[in-house]
Amino acid sequence: QVQLVESGGGSVQAGGSLRLSCAASSGYMYVRFYMGWFRQAPGQEREGVAAIDSDGSTVYADAAKGRFTISRDNAKNTLYLQMNSLKPEDTAMYYCAASLSSMWRLLRTWAYGDWGQGTQVTVSS
Repeated sequence: QVQLVESGGGSVQAGGSLRLSCAASSGYMYVRFYMGWFRQAPGQEREGVAAIDSDGSTVYADAAKGRFTISRDNAKNTLYLQMNSLKPEDTAMYYCAASLSSMWRLLRTWAYGDWGQGTQVTVSS
């Protein structure tokens, strides 16, 4: 099990950028986890944004491709999401999550067992 704490959310205008961070408490076990970012807008289901394995292999949802970049620093037990060219439809609570499942690339919530509390991102037009 791993404890996750997100930070870096905020309010920006359309076209702006934000960098989210997620600190993990798992210590040396962190490299075992596949890590992902998810988001949930009011009244909508939680959806996958991007995920990464310990070697840096990544997968992105179509909505994130070309605008968002996921990365991780295993020495710091930290996950990042660089978000550029933000749009109002990116407004949501963003969550980081950890998985030990071989299905991590599917970006489905059921494949991730540990979750942070979320950080709010609001993009105004």
